[in-house]
Amino acid sequence: MKKTFKLKQENKHPDRVVDSIKYEVRKYIKREKRKTLPEDKDFWFFDCKFAIGDDEPKVIEFADITKSIDEAAKSEAETFYLEILARAEKRPEKEETEEVESADEDTLEN
Repeated sequence: MKKTFKLKQENKHPDRVVDSIKYEVRKYIKREKRKTLPEDKDFWFFDCKFAIGDDEPKVIEFADITKSIDEAAKSEAETFYLEILARAEKRPEKEETEEVESADEDTLEN
């Protein structure tokens, strides 16, 4: 999703406009998460960029999307740009910690 959202619309309260934008973003994310993953991948990762007005888009964390939308609304900007791109990722393998566990068991027995 690469989209410029308008925060000021005629005959609509600004809070309702912000709520409808958040709803649209959540709906897009849910739709992307429902897609089937490739066999060698574990989860969907989202690359996000955000810009208020005509500024250069900056990379933001996935968890900061709603915070950024709220900041744009508080700054009373006319528009903001939001880019969310989904990509499949594989989780890194966890390393075995058997040696640490066996050392803990030895201290408990003594």
